[in-house]
Amino acid sequence: MAPSSAGRTLTAASAVLVLAAAAGCGGFGGGGSSPGGGGATAWALTGGSEEAFRTSFESWNEANPDREIAVEWFANDAYKEKIRTAVGSGQAPTLVFSWAGGTLADYARSGQVQDLSGQVDGATEDLLPSVAANGEVDGGLYAVPNNQAQPAVLYYNEDVLADAGVEPPETLADMMEAVEALKDEGVVPIALAGQSVWPELMWIQYLTDRIGGPEVFQRILDGEEGAWSDPAVVEAATAIEDLVEAGAFGDGFGSVDADSGADTALLHTGKAGMLLQGSWVYPNMASDAPGFVEDGLGHTAFPVVEGGAGDPSNIVGNPANFWSVSSDAPEEERQTAVDYLNEQVYNEEHVQSLLDLGSVPPVAGLEEEIAAQDDPEHLEFTYGMVRDADHFQLSWDQALPPAQAQELLSNLDLLFLGEVTPEEFTAAMDSTL
Repeated sequence: MAPSSAGRTLTAASAVLVLAAAAGCGGFGGGGSSPGGGGATAWALTGGSEEAFRTSFESWNEANPDREIAVEWFANDAYKEKIRTAVGSGQAPTLVFSWAGGTLADYARSGQVQDLSGQVDGATEDLLPSVAANGEVDGGLYAVPNNQAQPAVLYYNEDVLADAGVEPPETLADMMEAVEALKDEGVVPIALAGQSVWPELMWIQYLTDRIGGPEVFQRILDGEEGAWSDPAVVEAATAIEDLVEAGAFGDGFGSVDADSGADTALLHTGKAGMLLQGSWVYPNMASDAPGFVEDGLGHTAFPVVEGGAGDPSNIVGNPANFWSVSSDAPEEERQTAVDYLNEQVYNEEHVQSLLDLGSVPPVAGLEEEIAAQDDPEHLEFTYGMVRDADHFQLSWDQALPPAQAQELLSNLDLLFLGEVTPEEFTAAMDSTL
């Protein structure tokens, strides 16, 4: 899953647009090149929590003019294409942005990012343990969370559902009934950015977890023979096939792009009833359609599957995004990066910046701060999802090794397009184990 995700506002065609992170940056650091002296470089994503990152880097640069951090900004898909090449060639920025998971494990085991154990207590001491643990590899700490917790949420347009006489679905059967009612109203029942493919992951993940529990995917991670053909995965893939055939995602979902916000636009313009997306899209919706967010946007948990073994509190998505420190950077740059992590990440200003955007930092004990916000409902809902989840499963395209993750995206796309059966999908994925 992308943004796997932070929310995105640029299209892939404009993804290479580079913007200054602060007025005093004096240029941008390419991979591995610092702005001079004891400064450092970072690459980060546009959209979502971008404003909070900008504020954080500006504060650091103003307080440390001799150790500025130069930042380049990328849309999600363009960044993913560039960063692995940069890390592999020793040309990574000092601060490496990631989703942890299989990619971080590769970086750590190949010595491409620094073991931060005992060096970044200032950035990790107040974090929710389940989130902080995602930065660990083989007993070492190789990444520090840097923004909001990002569970996948079922958003809905309250007016569209009301016009169709539909309540937010509590079960998969409810959802199938809602699809028919919304189709009768002439709207797309569920917006889906199929062109981007990664939003489809949220469906296979939630359904598999609701049906079989987190143990099913753990067996896949462990590489057990035939793990992809577990009955829970087959049933989840069959449910997707049923949804597609029922017209749940409309006829044109394969041309809907997530980086441009086309899926969220369908929701807030009343052309779609529901949207399963990461909470990273909320800041963009609040910016693009403030009236809708204030009076018209609803949110709920993913429906349960009757008879399923998964805990209904389980969530999927991204516990957060993460900063690592490149092992290839000069020592002075690495020290600047470590100091930045300790002093800026989840300090009072950073936490408030994220809350102001409608994002929930994975920091313990934020209930009072959230309640004090002007519109706390979405924050309280998202924070409660993360705090109370029995299990928080990382997006599969980040949890798996990169090669297997790419095969998953390719085969999942074929499943949604109706070009393979559920059994063909699982068999193809078994061959990647």
